[in-house]
Amino acid sequence: MAVVTFEDKEFENVCKELENPQLDGGWEFFTESHDVQIHRLYREESGLYEYKVLGTLSDVSPSVCADVYMDLEYRKHWDSYVNELYEREVEGKKVIYWHVNFPMFMSNRDYVYMRELREFDVDCGHVWAVLAQSTTLGDVPEKDGVIRVDDYKCSLVFASDGKQGTKAFMYYYDNPKGMIPTFIINWAAKTGVPGFLTSMQKACRKYPEFCSKRKTASS
Repeated sequence: MAVVTFEDKEFENVCKELENPQLDGGWEFFTESHDVQIHRLYREESGLYEYKVLGTLSDVSPSVCADVYMDLEYRKHWDSYVNELYEREVEGKKVIYWHVNFPMFMSNRDYVYMRELREFDVDCGHVWAVLAQSTTLGDVPEKDGVIRVDDYKCSLVFASDGKQGTKAFMYYYDNPKGMIPTFIINWAAKTGVPGFLTSMQKACRKYPEFCSKRKTASS
């Protein structure tokens, strides 16, 4: 797929998942910890799983969550798995390159993808929805020793939890290729997603300070 165009219906569907996750058709409960619940669906063609995640970030607002998630420069400061991350415009479209550090003795992975953030007013209130998917737009060359992930899809929705925090939904699938043992994939799914949300929550708390320093440095 050269150019990713996200349709209105895709955003509508993912927003509905926040209040009513669609778990029919083979989805199974996987794990739950730290206010995060994960379900998964097996894909026959790849032998891998798709994941749906529901979680709560108790003391940060959904607008800040959306800002932090979309701020690539800030992510380099709080996400230790980022090796390289940048956005550039290609044929009028914004394309993101993301090089991810993998554990020792495993090759790093990189992604080339497009994403879009939209805001909506739905039954549960105001929501922020993000869709992302692999693209070949931009012809970003592959790097020696780094495996290109070309089958990646992610959706997120943030909304108020009715108190001072954020309720979040995430759909995630990628095919990292290579010979990765199943137990490592399962471990990453069970610990990586809750760990990511915990790190993101901490990053949200520190975001105003980062923005202030960035503004001062650029003035």
